[in-house]
Amino acid sequence: MDKDRVKGAIDQTVGSAKRHVGSALGDTKTEVKGAGQEIKGKIETGVGKLKDAARDAGHNVHEAAKR
Repeated sequence: MDKDRVKGAIDQTVGSAKRHVGSALGDTKTEVKGAGQEIKGKIETGVGKLKDAARDAGHNVHEAAKR
């Protein structure tokens, strides 16, 4: 698993928590920052998935070439 996926999952979780706290307290600034962090986490997770897929594809090509 790529480190971007882990960092993305953490950012999504923390961002979601901030967004909910901001919403509950009526703090728009915290709510918006949380939403931004949550989106950042989703992007990081996507980048990590792409890196994993590229690494897996490269491994598969290498294994096929050995045969």
